[in-house]
Amino acid sequence: MTTSSTRSPAVRAEGLVKTFGSNRAVDGVDLVVEAGTVYGVLGPNGAGKTTTISMLTTLLRPDGGRAEIFGHDVAREPHVVRQLIGLTGQFASVDEKLSATENLMIFGRLLGLSRGDARRKASELLEEFGLTEAASRPLAKFSGGMRRWDTIRRLVASGSTVVLTTQYLDEADQLADRIAVIDRGRVVAEGTALELKASVGQASLVLRLQPGSDLDVARATVGRVLDATAIVSPEAARLTVPMSDPDQVTDLLVAFRDAGLHLSEFSVQQPTLDEVFLTLTGTGVPADDTAARESADDLEGVRS
Repeated sequence: MTTSSTRSPAVRAEGLVKTFGSNRAVDGVDLVVEAGTVYGVLGPNGAGKTTTISMLTTLLRPDGGRAEIFGHDVAREPHVVRQLIGLTGQFASVDEKLSATENLMIFGRLLGLSRGDARRKASELLEEFGLTEAASRPLAKFSGGMRRWDTIRRLVASGSTVVLTTQYLDEADQLADRIAVIDRGRVVAEGTALELKASVGQASLVLRLQPGSDLDVARATVGRVLDATAIVSPEAARLTVPMSDPDQVTDLLVAFRDAGLHLSEFSVQQPTLDEVFLTLTGTGVPADDTAARESADDLEGVRS
């Protein structure tokens, strides 16, 4: 049994390239996804996310570079790679007139399971997703709210690896251990959510004063101690201050106490992933939910 330090990463891509005519959809993508993690891939529509995933899952052959899934080359060993992964789009290819059990049994039989094994596996999956009570309901009646966050965490805890391509930034922020931002076919940034947020701007200190505290005195104290200008919201008695040196926060709290200023709220506000997305790609997340959903895919690698 190999240790985690010596085994191959779940996904390794080096210089992946894919062209369609004169369009270089993927232009040298490098990715390393460690086994047993959730890896988020973000980018605007047309950035190359889906094309990259299609190459990693053997649906498209790279025109340049190489990629491996658990050490198996996607171009030379596609049959092995396909046994190690599962690809799930936002919209599944299912018969909405059939029940959840019937649909799952069909896919089980297509994968070579016997009728009995397919039925047992269908039951296991429905229980896993908390859908046992809806097992006989036609899929057309399933709500869009039957989501998967807890299931993704359980999959990773049991040894799976998940590559999540999404434009739902809150989903990536909550789930992903590391995130790559792709734009114009290239990885323009990579790191943890906190690292990406820190790369585009400072954190802010949010201070809400208790009734009776003097906002002008508070603003002057901030300027003196932190050498910074506070943004003041008088109606909320709140100050927002750029936090360049976290070590000075203690000095500010002591100065507030000495000045008779009392706080009802104290928090640190990081830049959001929306700000990261806008800064790195120059575009906001599409407001059209349909467009966002159509570009969402998951690649789930099983335990190596």
